[in-house]
Amino acid sequence: MPNTIAQLLAEPALLQREAEMILKRHSASLKTAAKSSWPVLQPRLAEVLPELLGLYLQLYGDLFDCYYQLEQLLKLLAKSVAQRPDYLQAEDAAPQHWHKSNQALGAACYVDLFAGDFKGLQQRIPYLKQTGINYLHLMPLFKAPEPNSDGGYAVSDYRSTMPALGTMAELSGLMQQLHQQGIRPVLDFVFNHTSDEHRWAEKAKAGDPVYRDYYFFLSEAERDRYAPALREIFPEIRRGCFTQDKSSGLWIWTTFNSFQWDLNYANPAVFTAMAEEMLFLANQGAAVLRLDALAFVWKEAGTGCENLPKAHLLIKAFNAVARIAAPALQFKSEAIVHPDEVVKYIAPNECQLSYNPLLMALLWNSLATRKTRLLTESLQRRFAIDPHCSWVNYIRCHDDIGWTFDDNIAWQLGTNPDHHRQFLNHFYTGQFPGSFASGVPFQQNPLTGDCRVAGMLASLAGVDKAEAEHNPTHLEHALARIYLLNSIILSIGGLPLLYMGDELGLRNDYSYLQDPAKKDDSRWVNRVAVTDAQLAEAAQPDTLSGRIYQQLQHLIKTRATLPVAGAGTTHILSTDNPHLFCFERELDGQRLRVVANFSEHPQYWHNETGLSYTDTLTGTLLQSAAVPLSAYQVLWLQPA
Repeated sequence: MPNTIAQLLAEPALLQREAEMILKRHSASLKTAAKSSWPVLQPRLAEVLPELLGLYLQLYGDLFDCYYQLEQLLKLLAKSVAQRPDYLQAEDAAPQHWHKSNQALGAACYVDLFAGDFKGLQQRIPYLKQTGINYLHLMPLFKAPEPNSDGGYAVSDYRSTMPALGTMAELSGLMQQLHQQGIRPVLDFVFNHTSDEHRWAEKAKAGDPVYRDYYFFLSEAERDRYAPALREIFPEIRRGCFTQDKSSGLWIWTTFNSFQWDLNYANPAVFTAMAEEMLFLANQGAAVLRLDALAFVWKEAGTGCENLPKAHLLIKAFNAVARIAAPALQFKSEAIVHPDEVVKYIAPNECQLSYNPLLMALLWNSLATRKTRLLTESLQRRFAIDPHCSWVNYIRCHDDIGWTFDDNIAWQLGTNPDHHRQFLNHFYTGQFPGSFASGVPFQQNPLTGDCRVAGMLASLAGVDKAEAEHNPTHLEHALARIYLLNSIILSIGGLPLLYMGDELGLRNDYSYLQDPAKKDDSRWVNRVAVTDAQLAEAAQPDTLSGRIYQQLQHLIKTRATLPVAGAGTTHILSTDNPHLFCFERELDGQRLRVVANFSEHPQYWHNETGLSYTDTLTGTLLQSAAVPLSAYQVLWLQPA
């Protein structure tokens, strides 16, 4: 009697035998499709297929054509391996622990804003190398609707680039050159949705039932089974999560915008189709794929359709696909959700990298409040992750700053979390008395008053206001805040990520208000163009940009001398001074203790260890039991 799906999933030995039978049954056709790469592919299939089969059966085992769809997927993998360039095949054979290095440094940019086009970016590789960047996230660059595209996150064709940037062939050549220069390229994998101009969506609009099943075309009654439990993402732009199709009268699932159609992953054909797009990007040279909006990819009625168990199964299945066809490819989670949910996506068999929104939000919180208890207690509970994985630590991003933290911890510290978020919004949009920040509100909900904040690093840290007031003391404080934030993301453990322009202290750009296509999206205030003249100021320490850049370079170069700042473990420490943030790194007996003053007033760190320390940032020997820190000072301490 054939094994049932439940039996296969319950007994690993049966699942292993089933995978071996599938591989034996299809080995001839797979060998033909893989061509000369079959000796490489065969052992990977033998190793990973049992895991992929288990995931696939959990997702699609109740469908009558499950095994047929799996066969199509396996043929795709063989074809993809045959098409993989030799230089990427060589990288596939190497361990992928580069993100644990003390010299790993990331950056992100919009190609057009940073360099104009692909050829311009190629010319700026020397600047990237000079800065120390060896991981470069090229923000969305694929064909998208005009003029509205959600910053490029509505993809109309995963194999065509925006014409103004150049061709796909030019992008592929650029990616290979980045690899050759020791810079790993990162691309977005926008896999929760496509634009409504994607060829699949166009066929669905025309009534093709095959492609209608790629999306959600729902009757009003079907829509109402889902709608009550869903939250609105962009309430300023559009209410609800569905858009009515004028021709059919049906409702299309559109979580983010009316022109972004959510994909229906309950259909295995969608999984195979998107796996094909993913492997195409990998074969163009992507070393990392940022999994956009991954929390939303699985839908079930009666739930909020975020962070569902099958979303994790789906991502693990994509991970298994990559380990078979492109083992060097790494995944980066973009889960801007509750901290308890963020960590669930981080694992070697799911996402090896993950943005750290908790650290980002609470660094800004600590600057606003001058207190570090919420930061310390939150990270003590949630910073530790699988040692083979890494946080991507950032100060701000192309998006907004949302105040993600655990309400329970806030309550335990005597803070009302809702009121506190309102305070942070007011503080960083300059509405709170005494605020140093010049940010702008993003997506303010007219019903709840909730919003997020957008702005460049320098503007949020106080440079704009200090210069407007001609206050040199406040300007020094603003620069010290920038240095402090950079020092923490570079030392706390994980891959530090800069957003191009912040390393030069570029300021908010309000020109978006004059552009009808952008004026309703305040995130464009922190998406600024970088000119040759601005880049030249990096070498001029007498300019503001030069000072910020040179201070950052000092941190980067110091970190590169400290192996413990890379792969070392991290312990978040409590202190008896509420204005100080403290943690310790450890690697093979080497220790680095970081102490940061989040106040503009002098503070003391009580050295309970009794050891003498050398501050590696200044070379100063510190032997006192009470170590003084000046305004916003940070110490990188090694036992003397």
